Amino acid sequence: MSNPQNPVRNVLYIMCDQLRRDYLSCYGHPHLHTPNIDRLAAAGVRFSRAYTQGTICGPSRMSAYTGRYVSSHQVAWNAVPLPLEELTIGDYLRPHGIRTTLVGKTHATPNLDALQRLAIHPSSEQAEVLNEVGFEAYFRHDGIFPDDPIFDDKRESAPYTHYLREHGFEGRNPWHDWANAAEGESGEILSGWKMRNAHLPARVPEQHSETVYTTDRAIDFIGEQGEQPWCLHLSYIKPHWPYIAPAPYHALYGADQVIKPVRAAAGEASDHPVYNAFRQHEESLNFSRDEVRLNVVPTYMGLIKQIDDQLGRLFDFLQSNGRWGDTLIVFTSDHGDFLGDHYLGEKEFLLEPAVGIPLIVRDPRVAADVTRGSVDDRLVETIDALPTFLEALGLPSADHRLEGRSLIPLLHGVQTDWRRYAISEYDYAFQAPARERLAQPIDRCRMTMVRSERWKYLAYDGFRPQLFDLLNDPQELKDLGADPAFAVVREEHAGYLFEWVRGLKRRTTISHQEIDLRGQRFRYGEPETEKLVQIGVW
Repeated sequence: MSNPQNPVRNVLYIMCDQLRRDYLSCYGHPHLHTPNIDRLAAAGVRFSRAYTQGTICGPSRMSAYTGRYVSSHQVAWNAVPLPLEELTIGDYLRPHGIRTTLVGKTHATPNLDALQRLAIHPSSEQAEVLNEVGFEAYFRHDGIFPDDPIFDDKRESAPYTHYLREHGFEGRNPWHDWANAAEGESGEILSGWKMRNAHLPARVPEQHSETVYTTDRAIDFIGEQGEQPWCLHLSYIKPHWPYIAPAPYHALYGADQVIKPVRAAAGEASDHPVYNAFRQHEESLNFSRDEVRLNVVPTYMGLIKQIDDQLGRLFDFLQSNGRWGDTLIVFTSDHGDFLGDHYLGEKEFLLEPAVGIPLIVRDPRVAADVTRGSVDDRLVETIDALPTFLEALGLPSADHRLEGRSLIPLLHGVQTDWRRYAISEYDYAFQAPARERLAQPIDRCRMTMVRSERWKYLAYDGFRPQLFDLLNDPQELKDLGADPAFAVVREEHAGYLFEWVRGLKRRTTISHQEIDLRGQRFRYGEPETEKLVQIGVW
């Protein structure tokens, strides 16, 4: 892995949580300047049409770690465990001597039922790697736990809790009381969970905030490795809510720099029942109020700016210690954030602000020089990361399991047939308000996006589809799902959806190579004795 033809020795897989792709300057934001992320884009390829496979943390991340669609790995929502038989990044890399480590968030949930069935003690060394979905948890940092006794154990086992106390930030829940809360005029704690406090600075000094601490741990890890190959998943928990930032980032942006929301004119919004059900969620009603957006979005921008500054530190460190030249770097997010667009909050719907993610890939090899600084508008997906790592590191692929595609040909300017559509999925069975409002049974709450070159088709269980012409309506303001003039387009995309379902990879316990070897024994034209053995005559 260190020969001149293949100098990639390491992988740095950077993921932000809830980062929209259009909130970076290299993706066109007019006010939020992110020079360090832009610097990475100038050294690599920026993909303009990258899509997550799920719009909430758990499903999207398990797709990233397995290289498989949500329907295949089965983690349909947060706190749903990954089946133990699913292989992840570490399972592919560790056998080849590559240390595969986590700094930050995974949203992984231990599969305790499966561990019990297999007589594996949940706290054993054998279970540890399974509980961490294949990562060595150098520093796991999944985000703040609410100030509730049921979270006491998790809060007390979190390294950041102890770090804060060691630096004088005391309390039962310093993570909340300092890193995710502001201070009132009388010294009272003002929780960051309440969006009315988003404009205030967090109580913790910036140098001890979550984003800086996470970056410090990543630098520590890389500095310790010497010449041992590694894959580091650096997974920031921001700009995910609570929307509260340390000074000076809380005040870098104002209401005049908040982009107007993307919303259909009065009386022209889609009447689709599922869309309307999500508009009734509390977060959607809140973000539909301009005063909420104008208070929250500047802080969201400040949290992104802090990440960009910290990535500048990290990139400088990679260059100073020699790792910039032999490390494949991937920057992305797990999903976006509506921030009031389409009268929606959070991210649980398959429109562009939620499903569209940034994806920037820098391959250090000479072969990638032809594409440096370019923008690629082909349809790429979160699941493409793992196949890309394997090819960059010169490791065997796993075509019988992986549903993503390596991006290396695109990075090296090699002409190749590419996918015709991207897929994203969401299961709203876990959201009782929408499910009950729609009177849907639990196993009939699926929605699926088929995004082709021009069109976006949203399929629902029990309801008509939605269709958007992204060429003429890039903001998805006109729903053509019931327009008879577009029946052929809808039928075509329903066909794509059926094609995709048929192509999901279910035969995961035997490789294509082994199947082919077995098949050699059944070729016709072999000596007669061989044929007799095959059919069981002898």
